[in-house]
Amino acid sequence: MHYLIGFIIAMFIALTGVGAGTITTPLLILFLGVPTSIAVTTGLVFAASVKLLLVPTQILRKQVAWKVLGWMLLGGLPGVLLGSFFLAHLVSKGSQHFMNALLGAVLVGTAIYQIFYSFRPIKNPREITRDAPWAMPLLMFPVGAEVGFSSAGAGALGTAALLSLTTLPPAQVVGTDILFGFLVAVIGSGVHMFNGAHDTQLLKELIIGGIGGVIVGTVSAKFIPKRPLRFALWVWLLIIGVQFLYTNMISVAK
Repeated sequence: MHYLIGFIIAMFIALTGVGAGTITTPLLILFLGVPTSIAVTTGLVFAASVKLLLVPTQILRKQVAWKVLGWMLLGGLPGVLLGSFFLAHLVSKGSQHFMNALLGAVLVGTAIYQIFYSFRPIKNPREITRDAPWAMPLLMFPVGAEVGFSSAGAGALGTAALLSLTTLPPAQVVGTDILFGFLVAVIGSGVHMFNGAHDTQLLKELIIGGIGGVIVGTVSAKFIPKRPLRFALWVWLLIIGVQFLYTNMISVAK
């Protein structure tokens, strides 16, 4: 089962460029009963592992805008540290219901934003009169915090920021965002693993399945449109987030 989940998630990442933490963490918590802190760590490590397979290709193809990436990391790295330490603090206090409620709220908020964003027309980079990379740290700080707390958001929100604030061509948007997601996932997972929140066997099985998923997804990507798949992901995420909140409310009531 773990191998299959890893395969499906990795294939989705290769097809759409997003979805590692967004899919992994809710699946592990809701369907496999994995504790929230371990699920978040697993989502981050799995995201870093899958994107590690994609990063060298993006660099070799010169699809990474290094200056823009630097602006993103200026806000994203402090954010992911804050989010990671906040989750560790909640774990130490035994606030499981609060963690699940907050995670559900994060998933619902991300999904609603992305669903509305999906209906916006795709802009040609030439329509943007000038770059505004200086705004990246302000936007990437909360994105990093969300990644550190929930493992979700780096791919989707990073892409949205790059499309809105830069004139980068689509290939560089994807490449820059993949490397940003990889780096914040590495930092966030390192903090969580240092705090003891990890399951080595689960990670190994997901990663093994994920290798096959990346290969199949990469080969299939040119034949499958990304936008409908991303929209389906956000709808699914909204449903899962609502389920998180509902399940948590029932548990608290009992």
